[in-house]
Amino acid sequence: MNSHVKITSHESADLSRRSFLVGSAATGLVLGYAALPGVNQAFAAAGNFDPSVWYSIAPDGIVTVTSGKADMGQHIASTMAQIISEELGVNWKDVRVQLASNDPKFNDPMLGAQVTGGSWSTMMNFDAMSRAGAAGRIAMTEAVAAIWGVPADQLIVRDSTITDPKSKKSMTFADVVKSGKITKTFTADDLKALKLKTPDQYTMIGVSVPQLDIPGKTNGTIKYGIDVMLPGMVYGKVVTPPVRYGATVKSVDDSAAKKVPGFIKAVTLDDKTATTTGWVVAVASTYPAAMKAADALKITYDNGPNAKLSSESILAEAKRLQSLDDSGFFFVKDGDTAAALGTAAKVLEAEYTTSINIHAPLEPMTATAEQKGDIWHVYTGNQFATRSGSIAAGAAEVDPKFVVMHQQWLGGGFGRRLEGDMLVPAVQASKAVGKPVKIIYARQNDMTMDFTRPLTYQKVKAGLDGDGKLIAMNHDVVAAWPTKRWGIPAFLSPSVDKKGALDAFTVNGADFFYSVPNHNVRAILNEMAQTATPSGQLRSVAPGWTFWAVESMIDELAHAAGKDPVQFRIALLDGKGANNGGAQRLRNTLLAAVGLSGYGTKPLPKGEGMGVACVSSQERATASWTACVAHVAVAPSGEVKVKKLTLATDVGTQVHPDNVRAQAMGAALWGVSLALYEKATLKDGGLEQTNFDTYTPLRMSQTPDLEVHVIANGEHATGVGEPAVTVIAPALGNAIFNACGARVRSLPISAEAVKAGMKA
Repeated sequence: MNSHVKITSHESADLSRRSFLVGSAATGLVLGYAALPGVNQAFAAAGNFDPSVWYSIAPDGIVTVTSGKADMGQHIASTMAQIISEELGVNWKDVRVQLASNDPKFNDPMLGAQVTGGSWSTMMNFDAMSRAGAAGRIAMTEAVAAIWGVPADQLIVRDSTITDPKSKKSMTFADVVKSGKITKTFTADDLKALKLKTPDQYTMIGVSVPQLDIPGKTNGTIKYGIDVMLPGMVYGKVVTPPVRYGATVKSVDDSAAKKVPGFIKAVTLDDKTATTTGWVVAVASTYPAAMKAADALKITYDNGPNAKLSSESILAEAKRLQSLDDSGFFFVKDGDTAAALGTAAKVLEAEYTTSINIHAPLEPMTATAEQKGDIWHVYTGNQFATRSGSIAAGAAEVDPKFVVMHQQWLGGGFGRRLEGDMLVPAVQASKAVGKPVKIIYARQNDMTMDFTRPLTYQKVKAGLDGDGKLIAMNHDVVAAWPTKRWGIPAFLSPSVDKKGALDAFTVNGADFFYSVPNHNVRAILNEMAQTATPSGQLRSVAPGWTFWAVESMIDELAHAAGKDPVQFRIALLDGKGANNGGAQRLRNTLLAAVGLSGYGTKPLPKGEGMGVACVSSQERATASWTACVAHVAVAPSGEVKVKKLTLATDVGTQVHPDNVRAQAMGAALWGVSLALYEKATLKDGGLEQTNFDTYTPLRMSQTPDLEVHVIANGEHATGVGEPAVTVIAPALGNAIFNACGARVRSLPISAEAVKAGMKA
């Protein structure tokens, strides 16, 4: 049985502290959560829920759903609308979506903040959105029942119409709203007691309805952050220092910039939020002019304390920290690993590393800021409006209540837009010139100033008994801690021995569902990496590196025990103790992927191999069960060709089948990209890769055959945007070993490393 830290940000909000209001308004029917008097609305307590209005029904019958989730191409706004629509009974053609502002009333019901990430959105909002839809339906049917003098339970709601089967009377949603007869309040207990549909009653959930954002994206009516235009707006181009973090500006010579037509001013940022250091903004009437002026500025820097650091020095520091017995905090501490390893018949020890990785979304970071009276209006696409609004406020040196964030559609996010750095130059440049300023990062700025996935170092030591059974594992994970950098205590977790707080988002996945009686996981902060490479959350977060180590080591142990890797895993997924339920679902997913792939059914040509991995990403409390069988061909040069990936993923209830498959496929391809191609390096304190010529994600020509099977079993809906990322690298590494005998333990897997492994 495993003891695990509790991720406090996942705790359910207290329904007893809010009520659900349904009432007629001048503009129609408005439905949402509203705060009771005296409720603390501060974000400091992540478990609190700040009330929100999730949708409205206009007198013309149009239902407009407000999405508190950032839509970055994953169609989450449509998903929220689809969940509401299932219980509401609205015709899909009558539904529209819009994006929420940073008003705290739009905070996530579970997280108490407005944040999009972790593959949490559907999972954490399915129940709340369902109850919102059901409450609206009930309110309208009771109003109609009163008008007609019939029992409410006699009425049928379908396709935006309420019908009485006996009298054949009907009223559309528009008619009901215009009647002005709807007034109902649901207490928290009323909400809890609402009887929701069972999966066999669904007519919308599980249907691939048209995504509501696609027409606007194809006809150009949907606007991204880069599209914002304001009257009197000017442009800013950031000039960033040669080191990632810690530089200060000593002097700025703008004499050459003044010769550029349209140049207005060079603004040196004074960022009290410490999000940026050493930045200057060239402001001009047009973006081309701002670019020319930025190039003309002569800036001298003090490059600061990180000027000599490199990827190698960060890795060396990670190894030093891991070697110290008192480093870090325990994430898992079960049994006595020292004693078990001391009596083990066979002990394996291995080091696993991952490189720095860059987000590089298609739309680079962009933001526009304007002050009107006391209010700062900022326009950007952002995944963490709660935090980013505070960063904008810090840059402007005002209270966060004076910042209104106008959420735009996101041209890619992947965790990059959890950050608010783009708001700092926009706000401070606007303040300096007294005009609205739009900031657009050049690709070079976007890459070299990225909040990267951190370089990680993991050491795993495991022991087998005489029967080849896994009896002990020590797993140390050394990395920068992105969530700690955010400064939100509620997002940190107490260590299991209560000796301190750790960043669980750097070790999730290491608390796997295998039954291992003696199991330690230690989370160790690399302070050098924390300051030199301020890291963020990249799609899949910790499971992207922890499962690389876990699933590679499980394979190594299986081979050391002389057992088939699939059967070795199945034996460990026995569901004992805290692993009950989850282990069975993971086992079933593994068996599905193996069976569908043809794994082990026939000999493969020389140089080819198939490898398996199975994961419970993202976290134990928010797992989607995902397994992969990878089929690779390895050339004598060490070059790896991925021939096919077969994935099975258990998502419980799938809202939109086509979107679930698309998300899993995109995640799997990103996993291939991280496993084989993507690598950033730090030299002299700066990231060396500045564009796609040196940072090389997966190209279309390298895309393998991909087969995705979704297990939809009616269980609670889980997330799908990230889990498949995490299963790919270990499946590929295990397949490479089976193809040529090379065991590679560093990501990305290079041809040189594979060739060297073949010779070893």
